[in-house]
Amino acid sequence: MRRRGLMTGATLGGAALVAPAEAAAPTMWSAEYWANKGDVRLYLYRKRLGAPRRGEAPRPVLFLVHGSSNSSRPSMDLTVPGKGEYSLMNVFARWGYDVWTMDHEGYGRSSRTASNSDISSGADDLAAAAPVVEAATGQRAFHFLGESSGALRAAVFAARHPERVNRLALSAFVHTGRGSPTLADRAKRLDQYRASNRRPRGREMIRSIFTRDMPGTSDMAVAEALADAELVFGDSAPTGTYVDMTANLPLVQPEAVKAPTLIIRGEHDGIATMEDLWDFFNRLPNGDRQFVVLNHAAHALAYGLNRAQFWHATHAFLSLPAPVHGS
Repeated sequence: MRRRGLMTGATLGGAALVAPAEAAAPTMWSAEYWANKGDVRLYLYRKRLGAPRRGEAPRPVLFLVHGSSNSSRPSMDLTVPGKGEYSLMNVFARWGYDVWTMDHEGYGRSSRTASNSDISSGADDLAAAAPVVEAATGQRAFHFLGESSGALRAAVFAARHPERVNRLALSAFVHTGRGSPTLADRAKRLDQYRASNRRPRGREMIRSIFTRDMPGTSDMAVAEALADAELVFGDSAPTGTYVDMTANLPLVQPEAVKAPTLIIRGEHDGIATMEDLWDFFNRLPNGDRQFVVLNHAAHALAYGLNRAQFWHATHAFLSLPAPVHGS
């Protein structure tokens, strides 16, 4: 039988040593799925290194939950030519996670309905998605990483369905909203948000995500790439999360969140004060909890210049070894 290999320069007894060819590195694999919430069709997207193979060891599932103004793939799988990596899905897939995200009702490719897609509705979306993820991966519980109102969606879901949550990372989270300059400004338009299930969301609004807290903490080329990717879905977004975050906080009590939890924020984030987040953090019932503040970072950590610190801190939390208890 002939074996193909790579010839080396070393010899043994006059015969060239032959090393087997290295297996090709796995490539990024992706797939689309759909979940049903009654009559509402919800779009899911999945990425991992290599296609699933029968009999392989299960990978940890990470579910990424988008925020108020942009849908899943522009938020979590953004390409910014010439600017380096901005896809959370790529980053965590390379670390060995089976990474999922979804468009909530009224966003992206999911059904556009008369609903304003509030936080409770978003948690219901996650509940509808969970059986689809379980069927595809064989796993019943997942890690969750939510950003801004996506963090609220994830926290509400974790309180309602603790059996579905392994570890919970809450980025740019808000608890009561007290002292938040962003929410105070947003409250001036509360009547407008209550009057319609959608609000204008154009290029200038998307740019403002990068400038409202601390200009210079992100590259504005990323704002343009995000707007290019998102505005193909139209120039409006649901109002429900804005109404909830300005008029209905708190939406979840920390005592109801049983999962190990990470609170992670940028030092210049205007959506919540440190005091507001410390109150939530200190009341979490699980002793497995972390609070991380990132320097020279604002609200949208995944889009920032220091996004690699955000990746690192989140991965460190999600991959934390289980504690050892003495006898």
